[in-house]
Amino acid sequence: MTTPAAVTITETDIEQIAEFEGRVAVFVTPDGKLDPGARRANRQTKGAVGRMAEAESWGKMTPGDVRTLAWPTGMKAEALDVVCLPRNADVAEARKAGVALGRLKGDAALLVLANPVRRADEMLLGLVLRGYEFTAHKTAERDAPKGITVMTGKPDELKEAAAPHLTAAEGVFLTRDLVSEPANHLTTEEFTSRIKGLEKSGLKVKILDEDEMRKLGMDLLLSVGHGSAMPSKLAIMEWMGGKKGDAPLALVGKGVVFDTGGISLKPAAGMEEMTMDMGGAGVVTGVMHTLAARKAKANVVGLVGLVENMPSDRATRPGDVVKSMKGDTVEIINTDAEGRLVLADVLWYAQETYKPSGIVDLATLTGAIIIGLGHDKAGVFSNDDAFCNSFLKAADAEGEGAWRMPMGDSYDKQLKSAIADMKNVGGRPAGSITAAQFLLRFVQEGTPWIHLDIAGVARVGEDTTYAPKGSSGWGVLSLNRMIADNYEGK
Repeated sequence: MTTPAAVTITETDIEQIAEFEGRVAVFVTPDGKLDPGARRANRQTKGAVGRMAEAESWGKMTPGDVRTLAWPTGMKAEALDVVCLPRNADVAEARKAGVALGRLKGDAALLVLANPVRRADEMLLGLVLRGYEFTAHKTAERDAPKGITVMTGKPDELKEAAAPHLTAAEGVFLTRDLVSEPANHLTTEEFTSRIKGLEKSGLKVKILDEDEMRKLGMDLLLSVGHGSAMPSKLAIMEWMGGKKGDAPLALVGKGVVFDTGGISLKPAAGMEEMTMDMGGAGVVTGVMHTLAARKAKANVVGLVGLVENMPSDRATRPGDVVKSMKGDTVEIINTDAEGRLVLADVLWYAQETYKPSGIVDLATLTGAIIIGLGHDKAGVFSNDDAFCNSFLKAADAEGEGAWRMPMGDSYDKQLKSAIADMKNVGGRPAGSITAAQFLLRFVQEGTPWIHLDIAGVARVGEDTTYAPKGSSGWGVLSLNRMIADNYEGK
């Protein structure tokens, strides 16, 4: 598992600043005022920082912008990064400053002079998140990335404030690792093995195999994996850190470790990206690790259906009719609309087993949501306004794009089947909405439910706010905050 860079938070030490040989970061306000760390660096560099801040061009800097002095005179540092940051910086500005430093850090050691930077904990989160790199399958020898040292006048306060952020970053990194892995490495069995490994964090883990799921009637989920030699699994992670007996929140993730489309075969171009079709399961796993690692005072259960969708002589065919765990029958029109089949059975199992207070499911479910929202926002569908708003508020606070989409009975007619209770697709119009309407049929009356279609945000082709291009880890921060704000201390 990729781990965030080691972070050390210490009291400011003038002698160590002068002798530091990596990168040093200091902060200057947009109007050119130097903070104490910048003033120290200015003295050591014989006024270079001050001259930079007084230059006309500094007035064009915006919060989070950085200018670098390479091998600054009077210091042993290889670079001095001067960051533009207001003294009353908000969360977004503080994180942006950290992200900028994360882009520059590379493998070098970094010393951040953060006294008296406001929201230094948020700056540190941005710095750590942006430092992610997936190198598990690169064979070239390289030095391990060096750590981050943050100097401040009140180190104990910053340690306390930063601790939950650094724990959340671990969950984000875990999700990014899972989504980045190629399918020949992250098989259903390897995925369950990694989940079992999280028991050391305090999670209680249970794995259901195909025989157990067959006895439960989870034939929709099993139908997706029929064509693969790889066994289908249901992995369940329990964290019961809240009040004993309180109904848990359930997180449900789609875990298609590779999606060929099955008999409804996808085009070859771009199919290699279908290693990320387990993105929903990856987010659930990252959130559950975070909750356990920070000892969250909430009851939460994470359930992920792990399958591989392959064509073979055993694969489900278009036109087959399959019964769900709920008992409803589904006519499989398109075997490439498989994620909703996995989710339907796991949703029903979650409700029958745990009687949750609410359910959030996550899935890289439809290409249609990318057409509608692009790669900036996930699609949010819900049957409960208050529950939905609690998530949207958390997502907004964490800077993770999310947009609520409409639902309604009028879309259900697209799912009507002549030979079964429903079809698994409703055609091209409103494809992401009809997928959500399909899932809603497996949500019991009175259960608050949110469906997050993350097809556009789980893995992207360019840098995002907190990550280099590739797997983003979208959703871990938002769900962690939603749980902290609404389920802990209640």
